Amino acid sequence: MRPAPRWLKFGLATVAGLLLLWQGWYLGWVVWWKWVNPRATSFQSQRLEEARQKNPQAALKHQWVPYEKISVHLKRAVIAAEDDKFIDHEGFDWEGIQKALEKNQQKGKVVAGGSTISQQLAKNLLLSPTKSVLRKAEEAIITVWIELLWDKRRILEVYLNVVEWGDGVFGAEAAARHYFGVSAAQLGAEQAARLAVMLPAPRRYERNPYSAYMNGRTQLIVGRMPSAEVPP
Repeated sequence: MRPAPRWLKFGLATVAGLLLLWQGWYLGWVVWWKWVNPRATSFQSQRLEEARQKNPQAALKHQWVPYEKISVHLKRAVIAAEDDKFIDHEGFDWEGIQKALEKNQQKGKVVAGGSTISQQLAKNLLLSPTKSVLRKAEEAIITVWIELLWDKRRILEVYLNVVEWGDGVFGAEAAARHYFGVSAAQLGAEQAARLAVMLPAPRRYERNPYSAYMNGRTQLIVGRMPSAEVPP
C-alpha cells in the first residue's frame, strides 16, 4: 500500500489545526463568560443587524440583572416550560429528544426540538439560529463545555439574561418591563408563566400574548411551577 502523498498529509494536518483553533476560540469564550457577563451574544448581534437594515438607529432592549434580582417565579416557570429536568441532566435530556423525534415523525415535519436550556444557551451565545447538522454538532460540543465549566445557577442566570423575548427584546429585565411594566424581580407567578410560554417563538407570540392558546398554556405552566426545582 502506497503511503499518502505529502501534500495530502499537510492538508489534513492544516484542517485539523484550524478546527482545533476554532474550537479553542469557542472554549475561550465559555471560560471567560463563567466569570464575566456577556455584553452581547451572537444571536443578539444578528437580530440587531437585521433591525438596522430597516432602521439604522435601531437598538435592542436589554439590561443585565444578577440572578438574585430575577423573580423565583420566572426561574420556576422557565424550567417548567422549557426543561423540567434542568437540575438533574448534564446538558441533554435524552428522553425529551426521543419524544421530540417521535413527534416530528408523526407530524412529518419538525414541530418539536427537545433542546435543553443549556443547549439553547450554547446556540444563543455563539452560534446562528440556522438549522443544520454541523450547527447542531457544534451546539452539542459547546453544551458539554458549559455543563462542565459552569454550575446550574450560572447557566440559568446567563440564559435568563440573554434569551429573546420579542422583537428586539432580550433578557428577563427588558421582557418584564416591556410586557408588564415591572422589574424582573417583581414578576408574579402568572406573569412569569406567560413569559415562559413565549420562549419557543417570542416574536410570533408577542403579536397576541393573550390568545386562547397562550392563556391555556400559561395556566398549565402555573400548575407545574411549584414542582420545578431551581438552583439556589
